[in-house]
Amino acid sequence: MSKPHISIQKLNVFYEDDHVLKDITLNIPEKQITAIIGPSGCGKTTLLRSINRLIDLIEGVKVAGKVLVGDTNVFDNGIDVTDIRKKMGFIAQMPNPLPMSIYDNVAYGLRIHGVKDRKKLDQIVEGCLRTASLWNEVQNRLNEPASKLSAGQQQRLCLARALAVEPEVLLCDEPTSALDPISARNIEEQLLALRKDYTIVFVTHVLRQAKRLADYVIFLFLGELIEQGPAETVFNKPSDPRTKAYVEGVFG
Repeated sequence: MSKPHISIQKLNVFYEDDHVLKDITLNIPEKQITAIIGPSGCGKTTLLRSINRLIDLIEGVKVAGKVLVGDTNVFDNGIDVTDIRKKMGFIAQMPNPLPMSIYDNVAYGLRIHGVKDRKKLDQIVEGCLRTASLWNEVQNRLNEPASKLSAGQQQRLCLARALAVEPEVLLCDEPTSALDPISARNIEEQLLALRKDYTIVFVTHVLRQAKRLADYVIFLFLGELIEQGPAETVFNKPSDPRTKAYVEGVFG
């Protein structure tokens, strides 16, 4: 395993009295693609949203344990959550462009963090749209509402928006599940290209996708960490019979 970028230690998450994640301890390697897999309801999205504290938005949530990004525990008292989230771009399951122009979607986070120079904004917006393979499709319509884009284009716009604030980590919650096969493949290709510069963590319910993309795999079952390791090992030589059963399609 390469150098860990994120270390999770004895993480427990409760929604009211529902114990969703149970003593999760794991490392996420730097500048690799890590897939979180497991059957529905096993805690995949909760784990992902714990990393940037999006679970704070859920009423009645209780958290114990640590999520270390570098040397910083994101759950320490006094932590600036906005700063934590700036370091972690988040791409949701459904494309969620903001109700504004294509240009302003990408520039939104930059403006929040104080970038006002139009020339700099123009350069970053173009660069991020190019990285998301969207520039050639939208360069002549940047002032149009983002809602006019197709679903696949909207998801690539969300990727560009996430990249604009120069995050260290990209968190992706089933980012292709609402897309057609061609658009989904486009997003996959962007993630593969980006892993040299970013630590990428993605939730997927599609094992074929995890096998195509992942360098490292985390398998959850009923809120527990069952197995973690290099993708080749987890998929081909799993150490736990539950992992073997899941990757062979016995349940899911």
